Amino acid sequence: MDASAAIDLARQAVMLTLIVGAPVLLAGLLVAAIVGVLQAATQVQDQTLGFVPKILAMVLTGLAVGPWMLERLVEFSREMFGKLP
Repeated sequence: MDASAAIDLARQAVMLTLIVGAPVLLAGLLVAAIVGVLQAATQVQDQTLGFVPKILAMVLTGLAVGPWMLERLVEFSREMFGKLP
């Protein structure tokens, strides 16, 4: 394997990481923004009030898109193992 192939594999791995992690992170970001607006409007500044909904949304999103994430990771792994000499 030459350097350009290794760099291409690393680029693919980073892109896959971003694609697979994006739904969970976006769900957390969306819930955090909503909770932040509600906390600002009601002037309730309890830290756990913002933490629990984010974790719950991220876990539920992870469960919902888990099969898709696993499929993408298995596909990438098969491709990488297929390229081994």
